[in-house]
Amino acid sequence: MNAIDTNIWIYSHDDRDLHKQLVAQQLIASVRPLALPWQVGCEFIAASRKLAALGFDEAKAWLALAKMQAMADAILLPTPPLWAETQALQRRHALSFWDALLAAICIQGGVQVLYSEDMGAPRALDSLSVVNPFPTAP
Repeated sequence: MNAIDTNIWIYSHDDRDLHKQLVAQQLIASVRPLALPWQVGCEFIAASRKLAALGFDEAKAWLALAKMQAMADAILLPTPPLWAETQALQRRHALSFWDALLAAICIQGGVQVLYSEDMGAPRALDSLSVVNPFPTAP
C-alpha cells in the first residue's frame, strides 16, 4: 500500500512550478494501491485555500477531494490508540506532531511507502519508507 502526502496533492493543482506539478500528477496517476489518510484529505482542503488566487476555489477543492477518495483503495481513519503510536514515533524519530500522526496512521493502515517532500525524506520510520518524489540535482 502507498500513500501520498498533502503537499504532493497540492502541487498537482499548482501551476506555479510546472516541474513539481507534472511529477505530482504522474505520481498520483501511477501509484497503486493507494491509501488516503483522513488527515491528508483534511489538510488538502485547508491548504488548497492558497490556490484560490490561481482559480482553484473551494468548489474545485472539494471536487478534487472527491476524486482523491475515488482513487483510493482505502481511507485511513484515526482511532484513539493512534495517539500513543504518534507519541512513540515522535520520540523515536524527532518528528513534529502532525508528521508523526501521518506516519502512525500510515503504519497502522499497512502503508509501506509514503510519498512526501517532508519528514527528511528519504528515510525510514519503522516499517514506513518516506520517499521524496522531487529529487534534487547533485
